[in-house]
Amino acid sequence: MRYPYGKVLRAVWKYLCAYFKIVLKWLVLAGVIGGLSGVIGALFHHGVDVATALRGEYPWLLWCMPLAGLVIVGIYKVTRTEGMGTNDVFDAIRDGRPLFIGLLPAIFFSTVLTHLSGGSAGREGAALQMGGTLGYNTGRLFRLDDRDLRTAVMAGMAAFFTALFGTPVTAAVFSVAIVTVGQIHHAALIPCLTAALTAYQVAHLMDVSPTRFTVAVPHVTPALMISTAILAALCAVLSVAFCHTIHFMGHWFSKRIPNPWLRIAAGGGIVAAVSLLLGTADYNGAGMNIIADAVERGSARPEAFILKLLFTAVTLGVGYKGGEVVPSFFVGATFGCVVGPLVGIPSGFAAAVGMVSVFCGAANCPLASIFLAVELFGDEGLLCYALACAISYALSGYSSLYSSQHILYSKLKDTFEEPDPAPHDVEADAESGLLQEAGKEA
Repeated sequence: MRYPYGKVLRAVWKYLCAYFKIVLKWLVLAGVIGGLSGVIGALFHHGVDVATALRGEYPWLLWCMPLAGLVIVGIYKVTRTEGMGTNDVFDAIRDGRPLFIGLLPAIFFSTVLTHLSGGSAGREGAALQMGGTLGYNTGRLFRLDDRDLRTAVMAGMAAFFTALFGTPVTAAVFSVAIVTVGQIHHAALIPCLTAALTAYQVAHLMDVSPTRFTVAVPHVTPALMISTAILAALCAVLSVAFCHTIHFMGHWFSKRIPNPWLRIAAGGGIVAAVSLLLGTADYNGAGMNIIADAVERGSARPEAFILKLLFTAVTLGVGYKGGEVVPSFFVGATFGCVVGPLVGIPSGFAAAVGMVSVFCGAANCPLASIFLAVELFGDEGLLCYALACAISYALSGYSSLYSSQHILYSKLKDTFEEPDPAPHDVEADAESGLLQEAGKEA
């Protein structure tokens, strides 16, 4: 019997063309999302930097924090985005819920106002919201189906995160793994990485420098690894405290002061008054300079991590906008800088370990945290960073920065459970079955 090479080759050709079409579609679409995210992300980055500089030049802006809070509440009411946040982006990926385009300008200007007036918040929460919203609405313009829209949301998250921090690999891995812990959306990796790399280049052209730290890494020894494990365990406990304090303050203020206008004005007054009482602006804004001091110079106040946690919890709890990730960097870096020498780790390197450990425990993303450490600090201390992230993830329990984040499986015992079968997609099934059909014909 003669073997039908022609039929097999035609089937293989159809198979390759089908996959090439899908990859090309996502390269183009992710490139568009990445380009838009790079431009808007760079503008947002510069806006926050200008706001921070103005606050440093005019300290009296701190007294305007209650007024800025009222404007923020007004912005969300005008744009009809009250109550929307990062959890809605997660719901869009997991449940296919829509993301209103009005969220983009609302979080953009509200976060800039938060930093201008001295609120203790980060930027990445805004980045995830703006990126996810941008990805979703761009996908709608391209008339994507429900599944592809969810991928577009992840690509937008990765792109905007990269535009601000300059960490494309971390952003891509974070976006495909953060929503449901234990489930990685591998099919979204190419779109997310493409969007992230595009945004990285665009932001670089618009004078946004990637975030990098110079870390003095000691020689890796068994004693250093043991000390790192101890520090990571302590950071896991701290990450739990960080998450619970953030959520507790939000619930407490909402219950005590139901009116959002009064709540944000009162919270702004508290942050401003305590800042002036302490006589320092270290805990206002993102605090990237404090993180740099801890990591690169091994310098941090013993009480810094506690005060930053409380400042951030009040700021976000009353309704100011920004994010929790950079504050978690601050808390972890300053804690590690102070506690590290007590367990035998140089203060600067301990700050780097503490920074990624607290972030990992709070966000439940060990792989992204390891990539983050490499992109921020270099790969010289990779063994310690990986060990710290693994321990922090395992010991941080099931707390999370994001209430919509789902943790599927136990952190300490692998269940080896088979995932539920996904709904059939006729086009995808046809493409994946091309080679099988060719084999049958042969």
